[in-house]
Amino acid sequence: MVRADSNLATLFHIIMILAGIAVIISAMIQAKVILIPFMMAIIVVIISRGPIFWFQKKGVPEWLALCLVIILLSGTILLVVMVVGSSMKDFLQNIPQYKTELQQQTDQFYTFMRSKGVHLSGKGFDQILNPGSVMGYAGQLFSDLSALLANGFLVLLLAVFMMLEARSFPVKIRTIFGQEDTKLLRFQEFSDRVKEYMTIKTVVSLLTGTLVSLSLFLIGVDYPLMWGMLAFAFNFIPNIGSIIAAVPAVLLALLQLGPMSALIAAACYLVINMVVGTVIEPRFMGRGLGLSTLVVLLSLLFWGWVFGPIGMLLSALLTMTVKMCLDSNEETRWLAMLLEPAPTEEISTPQTNQ
Repeated sequence: MVRADSNLATLFHIIMILAGIAVIISAMIQAKVILIPFMMAIIVVIISRGPIFWFQKKGVPEWLALCLVIILLSGTILLVVMVVGSSMKDFLQNIPQYKTELQQQTDQFYTFMRSKGVHLSGKGFDQILNPGSVMGYAGQLFSDLSALLANGFLVLLLAVFMMLEARSFPVKIRTIFGQEDTKLLRFQEFSDRVKEYMTIKTVVSLLTGTLVSLSLFLIGVDYPLMWGMLAFAFNFIPNIGSIIAAVPAVLLALLQLGPMSALIAAACYLVINMVVGTVIEPRFMGRGLGLSTLVVLLSLLFWGWVFGPIGMLLSALLTMTVKMCLDSNEETRWLAMLLEPAPTEEISTPQTNQ
Protein backbone atom coordinates (compact mmCIF):
# COMPACT_ATOMS: atom_id res chain seq x y z
CA MET A 1 0.00 0.00 0.00
CA VAL A 2 2.82 2.37 0.89
CA ARG A 3 4.58 1.64 -2.41
CA ALA A 4 1.36 2.25 -4.36
CA ASP A 5 0.87 5.59 -2.61
CA SER A 6 4.49 6.53 -3.37
CA ASN A 7 4.05 5.68 -7.07
CA LEU A 8 0.82 7.67 -7.19
CA ALA A 9 2.51 10.66 -5.57
CA THR A 10 5.38 10.47 -8.08
CA LEU A 11 2.94 10.28 -10.99
CA PHE A 12 0.99 13.24 -9.63
CA HIS A 13 4.24 15.20 -9.23
CA ILE A 14 5.21 14.50 -12.86
CA ILE A 15 1.76 15.52 -14.10
CA MET A 16 1.96 18.78 -12.16
CA ILE A 17 5.41 19.53 -13.64
CA LEU A 18 4.18 18.88 -17.18
CA ALA A 19 1.09 21.02 -16.56
CA GLY A 20 3.31 23.84 -15.30
CA ILE A 21 5.53 23.59 -18.39
CA ALA A 22 2.44 23.69 -20.63
CA VAL A 23 1.16 26.82 -18.86
CA ILE A 24 4.57 28.51 -19.22
CA ILE A 25 4.77 27.68 -22.94
CA SER A 26 1.23 28.96 -23.51
CA ALA A 27 2.09 32.17 -21.67
CA MET A 28 5.24 32.64 -23.80
CA ILE A 29 3.21 32.24 -27.00
CA GLN A 30 0.68 34.83 -25.86
CA ALA A 31 3.39 37.26 -24.69
CA LYS A 32 5.80 36.86 -27.63
CA VAL A 33 5.16 40.45 -28.77
CA ILE A 34 6.80 41.58 -25.52
CA LEU A 35 9.25 38.73 -25.02
CA ILE A 36 10.95 38.96 -28.44
CA PRO A 37 12.13 42.60 -28.05
CA PHE A 38 13.09 41.81 -24.44
CA MET A 39 15.22 38.82 -25.49
CA MET A 40 16.83 40.81 -28.30
CA ALA A 41 17.66 43.54 -25.79
CA ILE A 42 19.31 40.98 -23.51
CA ILE A 43 21.43 39.77 -26.43
CA VAL A 44 22.42 43.37 -27.25
CA VAL A 45 23.43 43.92 -23.62
CA ILE A 46 25.54 40.75 -23.54
CA ILE A 47 27.29 41.69 -26.78
CA SER A 48 27.82 45.26 -25.57
CA ARG A 49 29.63 44.22 -22.40
CA GLY A 50 32.77 43.38 -24.38
CA PRO A 51 33.18 46.84 -25.98
CA ILE A 52 32.35 48.57 -22.68
CA PHE A 53 35.07 46.64 -20.84
CA TRP A 54 37.50 47.30 -23.71
CA PHE A 55 36.91 51.06 -23.47
CA GLN A 56 37.37 50.92 -19.69
CA LYS A 57 40.70 49.11 -20.08
CA LYS A 58 41.81 51.99 -22.31
CA GLY A 59 41.12 54.41 -19.47
CA VAL A 60 37.71 55.65 -20.64
CA PRO A 61 35.30 56.37 -17.75
CA GLU A 62 32.40 53.96 -17.37
CA TRP A 63 29.72 56.54 -18.22
CA LEU A 64 31.58 57.63 -21.35
CA ALA A 65 32.17 54.03 -22.43
CA LEU A 66 28.45 53.37 -22.05
CA CYS A 67 27.61 56.46 -24.11
CA LEU A 68 30.04 55.45 -26.87
CA VAL A 69 28.58 51.95 -27.06
CA ILE A 70 25.02 53.34 -27.18
CA ILE A 71 26.01 55.68 -30.04
CA LEU A 72 27.65 52.76 -31.85
CA LEU A 73 24.55 50.59 -31.39
CA SER A 74 22.25 53.37 -32.58
CA GLY A 75 24.36 53.92 -35.68
CA THR A 76 24.45 50.19 -36.43
CA ILE A 77 20.68 49.79 -36.11
CA LEU A 78 20.08 52.89 -38.25
CA LEU A 79 22.49 51.64 -40.90
CA VAL A 80 20.88 48.20 -41.02
CA VAL A 81 17.40 49.72 -41.29
CA MET A 82 18.47 52.07 -44.09
CA VAL A 83 20.56 49.63 -46.14
CA VAL A 84 19.02 46.22 -45.54
CA GLY A 85 15.46 47.44 -44.94
CA SER A 86 15.02 48.62 -48.52
CA SER A 87 16.36 45.32 -49.86
CA MET A 88 13.88 43.41 -47.68
CA LYS A 89 11.02 45.56 -48.96
CA ASP A 90 11.94 44.95 -52.61
CA PHE A 91 12.43 41.23 -52.02
CA LEU A 92 9.04 40.88 -50.28
CA GLN A 93 7.33 42.66 -53.18
CA ASN A 94 8.96 40.27 -55.68
CA ILE A 95 8.10 37.08 -53.76
CA PRO A 96 5.06 36.20 -56.00
CA GLN A 97 7.17 36.62 -59.13
CA TYR A 98 9.95 34.43 -57.71
CA LYS A 99 7.48 31.71 -56.76
CA THR A 100 6.00 31.72 -60.27
CA GLU A 101 9.44 31.50 -61.89
CA LEU A 102 10.46 28.70 -59.54
CA GLN A 103 7.31 26.79 -60.43
CA GLN A 104 8.20 27.14 -64.11
CA GLN A 105 11.72 25.85 -63.39
CA THR A 106 10.21 22.89 -61.52
CA ASP A 107 7.86 22.11 -64.43
CA GLN A 108 10.79 22.19 -66.82
CA PHE A 109 12.65 19.79 -64.55
CA TYR A 110 9.67 17.40 -64.60
CA THR A 111 9.54 17.61 -68.40
CA PHE A 112 13.27 16.89 -68.67
CA MET A 113 13.02 13.86 -66.36
CA ARG A 114 10.04 12.49 -68.29
CA SER A 115 12.05 12.81 -71.51
CA LYS A 116 14.66 10.56 -69.90
CA GLY A 117 12.04 7.98 -68.95
CA VAL A 118 11.76 9.01 -65.28
CA HIS A 119 8.23 9.91 -64.27
CA LEU A 120 7.98 12.11 -61.19
CA SER A 121 4.39 12.71 -60.29
CA GLY A 122 2.06 12.72 -57.40
CA LYS A 123 0.87 15.38 -55.03
CA GLY A 124 3.20 14.26 -52.26
CA PHE A 125 6.29 14.57 -54.43
CA ASP A 126 5.16 17.98 -55.67
CA GLN A 127 4.92 19.18 -52.09
CA ILE A 128 8.41 17.88 -51.27
CA LEU A 129 10.04 19.35 -54.38
CA ASN A 130 8.50 22.80 -54.13
CA PRO A 131 11.17 25.52 -54.19
CA GLY A 132 8.45 28.16 -54.18
CA SER A 133 7.64 27.28 -50.58
CA VAL A 134 11.26 28.10 -49.64
CA MET A 135 10.79 31.62 -50.97
CA GLY A 136 7.52 31.82 -49.05
CA TYR A 137 9.27 30.88 -45.80
CA ALA A 138 12.08 33.34 -46.57
CA GLY A 139 9.50 36.05 -47.18
CA GLN A 140 7.82 35.34 -43.84
CA LEU A 141 11.19 35.45 -42.10
CA PHE A 142 12.16 38.77 -43.67
CA SER A 143 8.72 40.15 -42.87
CA ASP A 144 9.24 39.36 -39.19
CA LEU A 145 12.77 40.76 -39.34
CA SER A 146 11.42 43.97 -40.88
CA ALA A 147 8.95 44.26 -38.01
CA LEU A 148 11.77 43.70 -35.53
CA LEU A 149 13.94 46.35 -37.21
CA ALA A 150 11.00 48.72 -37.04
CA ASN A 151 11.03 48.14 -33.27
CA GLY A 152 14.78 48.71 -33.14
CA PHE A 153 14.33 51.84 -31.05
CA LEU A 154 12.35 49.86 -28.44
CA VAL A 155 15.05 47.17 -28.34
CA LEU A 156 17.75 49.81 -27.98
CA LEU A 157 15.81 51.60 -25.22
CA LEU A 158 15.38 48.35 -23.28
CA ALA A 159 19.06 47.54 -23.74
CA VAL A 160 20.12 50.97 -22.45
CA PHE A 161 18.09 50.65 -19.26
CA MET A 162 19.37 47.10 -18.76
CA MET A 163 22.96 48.30 -19.06
CA LEU A 164 22.25 51.05 -16.54
CA GLU A 165 20.82 48.48 -14.11
CA ALA A 166 23.55 45.91 -14.76
CA ARG A 167 25.96 47.54 -12.33
CA SER A 168 23.61 47.10 -9.35
CA PHE A 169 22.48 43.59 -10.24
CA PRO A 170 25.43 41.73 -8.64
CA VAL A 171 24.89 43.76 -5.47
CA LYS A 172 21.27 42.66 -5.37
CA ILE A 173 22.31 39.03 -5.87
CA ARG A 174 24.80 39.27 -2.98
CA THR A 175 22.12 40.83 -0.78
CA ILE A 176 19.69 38.01 -1.55
CA PHE A 177 22.02 35.00 -1.37
CA GLY A 178 24.92 36.29 0.70
CA GLN A 179 28.51 37.21 -0.12
CA GLU A 180 29.88 33.66 -0.41
CA ASP A 181 26.77 31.82 -1.56
CA THR A 182 27.42 29.21 -4.27
CA LYS A 183 24.43 30.48 -6.27
CA LEU A 184 26.25 33.77 -6.78
CA LEU A 185 29.34 31.96 -8.03
CA ARG A 186 27.25 29.83 -10.38
CA PHE A 187 25.46 32.89 -11.71
CA GLN A 188 28.78 34.65 -12.31
CA GLU A 189 30.14 31.59 -14.13
CA PHE A 190 26.96 31.34 -16.17
CA SER A 191 27.14 35.05 -17.09
CA ASP A 192 30.82 34.82 -18.09
CA ARG A 193 30.20 31.79 -20.31
CA VAL A 194 27.28 33.45 -22.07
CA LYS A 195 29.30 36.65 -22.61
CA GLU A 196 32.29 34.74 -23.98
CA TYR A 197 30.16 32.62 -26.27
CA MET A 198 28.11 35.55 -27.57
CA THR A 199 31.18 37.72 -28.19
CA ILE A 200 33.03 35.05 -30.16
CA LYS A 201 29.93 33.88 -32.02
CA THR A 202 29.00 37.44 -32.99
CA VAL A 203 32.46 38.14 -34.44
CA VAL A 204 32.50 34.83 -36.30
CA SER A 205 28.96 35.38 -37.61
CA LEU A 206 29.87 38.89 -38.72
CA LEU A 207 32.83 37.47 -40.64
CA THR A 208 30.56 34.86 -42.24
CA GLY A 209 27.96 37.44 -43.25
CA THR A 210 30.61 39.76 -44.69
CA LEU A 211 32.18 37.01 -46.79
CA VAL A 212 28.76 35.86 -48.03
CA SER A 213 27.77 39.41 -49.03
CA LEU A 214 31.07 39.96 -50.83
CA SER A 215 30.85 36.62 -52.67
CA LEU A 216 27.26 37.14 -53.84
CA PHE A 217 28.08 40.71 -54.89
CA LEU A 218 30.95 39.46 -57.06
CA ILE A 219 28.70 36.76 -58.56
CA GLY A 220 26.00 39.34 -59.28
CA VAL A 221 23.16 38.05 -57.10
CA ASP A 222 20.60 40.65 -56.05
CA TYR A 223 20.39 41.86 -52.43
CA PRO A 224 23.87 40.67 -51.30
CA LEU A 225 23.71 42.69 -48.06
CA MET A 226 20.37 41.12 -47.17
CA TRP A 227 21.70 37.60 -47.73
CA GLY A 228 24.78 38.48 -45.72
CA MET A 229 22.59 39.58 -42.82
CA LEU A 230 20.63 36.33 -43.09
CA ALA A 231 23.89 34.35 -43.03
CA PHE A 232 24.99 36.38 -39.98
CA ALA A 233 21.75 35.63 -38.14
CA PHE A 234 21.51 31.93 -39.02
CA ASN A 235 25.16 31.33 -38.17
CA PHE A 236 24.01 31.41 -34.53
CA ILE A 237 22.22 28.11 -35.25
CA PRO A 238 24.88 25.36 -35.07
CA ASN A 239 25.28 22.69 -37.74
CA ILE A 240 22.24 23.46 -39.90
CA GLY A 241 21.85 27.25 -39.75
CA SER A 242 24.25 27.96 -42.59
CA ILE A 243 22.48 25.45 -44.83
CA ILE A 244 19.10 27.07 -44.19
CA ALA A 245 20.51 30.55 -44.93
CA ALA A 246 22.06 29.38 -48.21
CA VAL A 247 18.95 27.85 -49.81
CA PRO A 248 16.95 31.00 -50.75
CA ALA A 249 20.08 32.85 -51.96
CA VAL A 250 21.10 29.92 -54.18
CA LEU A 251 17.55 29.68 -55.57
CA LEU A 252 17.60 33.40 -56.38
CA ALA A 253 20.95 32.93 -58.14
CA LEU A 254 19.34 30.12 -60.15
CA LEU A 255 16.45 32.35 -61.22
CA GLN A 256 18.52 35.42 -61.89
CA LEU A 257 21.75 34.07 -63.39
CA GLY A 258 21.25 30.41 -64.24
CA PRO A 259 22.44 27.00 -62.98
CA MET A 260 26.18 27.69 -63.21
CA SER A 261 25.97 30.83 -61.06
CA ALA A 262 23.77 28.95 -58.58
CA LEU A 263 26.43 26.24 -58.31
CA ILE A 264 29.12 28.88 -57.78
CA ALA A 265 27.01 30.54 -55.07
CA ALA A 266 26.46 27.19 -53.35
CA ALA A 267 30.20 26.47 -53.55
CA CYS A 268 30.96 29.86 -51.98
CA TYR A 269 28.61 29.12 -49.08
CA LEU A 270 30.21 25.71 -48.65
CA VAL A 271 33.78 27.02 -48.64
CA ILE A 272 32.98 29.95 -46.33
CA ASN A 273 31.22 27.80 -43.77
CA MET A 274 33.87 25.08 -43.90
CA VAL A 275 36.67 27.57 -43.33
CA VAL A 276 34.87 29.63 -40.71
CA GLY A 277 33.03 26.76 -39.02
CA THR A 278 35.77 24.14 -38.94
CA VAL A 279 38.97 26.21 -38.84
CA ILE A 280 38.43 29.71 -37.44
CA GLU A 281 35.58 29.24 -34.96
CA PRO A 282 36.96 26.17 -33.13
CA ARG A 283 40.29 27.97 -32.75
CA PHE A 284 38.68 30.62 -30.55
CA MET A 285 35.58 28.82 -29.28
CA GLY A 286 37.28 25.72 -27.94
CA ARG A 287 34.75 23.32 -26.49
CA GLY A 288 32.09 26.00 -26.71
CA LEU A 289 28.53 25.26 -25.69
CA GLY A 290 27.91 22.36 -28.03
CA LEU A 291 24.50 20.89 -28.70
CA SER A 292 23.80 17.67 -30.51
CA THR A 293 22.43 17.96 -34.05
CA LEU A 294 19.14 16.36 -33.00
CA VAL A 295 18.72 18.85 -30.16
CA VAL A 296 19.49 21.74 -32.54
CA LEU A 297 16.81 20.53 -34.98
CA LEU A 298 14.23 19.95 -32.24
CA SER A 299 14.96 23.32 -30.65
CA LEU A 300 14.60 24.95 -34.08
CA LEU A 301 11.12 23.46 -34.43
CA PHE A 302 10.09 24.15 -30.84
CA TRP A 303 11.22 27.78 -30.54
CA GLY A 304 9.97 28.45 -34.08
CA TRP A 305 6.56 27.20 -32.98
CA VAL A 306 6.64 29.36 -29.84
CA PHE A 307 8.06 32.63 -31.25
CA GLY A 308 7.76 32.23 -35.02
CA PRO A 309 10.69 32.77 -37.43
CA ILE A 310 12.50 34.98 -34.89
CA GLY A 311 12.34 32.05 -32.48
CA MET A 312 14.19 29.96 -35.07
CA LEU A 313 17.02 32.51 -35.07
CA LEU A 314 17.14 32.53 -31.28
CA SER A 315 16.60 28.78 -30.87
CA ALA A 316 20.22 27.83 -30.29
CA LEU A 317 20.81 30.69 -27.87
CA LEU A 318 17.68 29.89 -25.87
CA THR A 319 18.50 26.18 -25.77
CA MET A 320 22.09 26.90 -24.75
CA THR A 321 20.80 29.11 -21.96
CA VAL A 322 18.57 26.30 -20.74
CA LYS A 323 21.50 23.89 -21.02
CA MET A 324 23.79 26.15 -18.98
CA CYS A 325 21.11 26.58 -16.32
CA LEU A 326 20.77 22.82 -16.07
CA ASP A 327 24.54 22.40 -16.05
CA SER A 328 24.92 24.84 -13.14
CA ASN A 329 23.01 22.53 -10.78
CA GLU A 330 24.32 19.13 -9.71
CA GLU A 331 20.82 17.60 -9.67
CA THR A 332 20.04 18.60 -13.26
CA ARG A 333 23.51 18.28 -14.81
CA TRP A 334 22.60 14.90 -16.32
CA LEU A 335 19.86 16.64 -18.35
CA ALA A 336 22.44 19.09 -19.70
CA MET A 337 24.63 16.16 -20.74
CA LEU A 338 21.73 14.73 -22.76
CA LEU A 339 21.68 17.92 -24.82
CA GLU A 340 25.37 17.70 -25.70
CA PRO A 341 26.78 15.92 -28.76
CA ALA A 342 28.20 12.44 -28.40
CA PRO A 343 31.73 12.18 -26.96
CA THR A 344 34.42 12.45 -29.61
CA GLU A 345 36.28 9.41 -28.45
CA GLU A 346 34.95 6.16 -29.81
CA ILE A 347 34.20 3.25 -27.58
CA SER A 348 36.66 0.58 -28.61
CA THR A 349 35.62 -3.03 -28.58
CA PRO A 350 37.74 -5.30 -26.42
CA GLN A 351 40.32 -7.22 -28.34
CA THR A 352 41.32 -10.74 -27.50
CA ASN A 353 44.95 -11.50 -26.92
CA GLN A 354 46.44 -13.65 -29.58
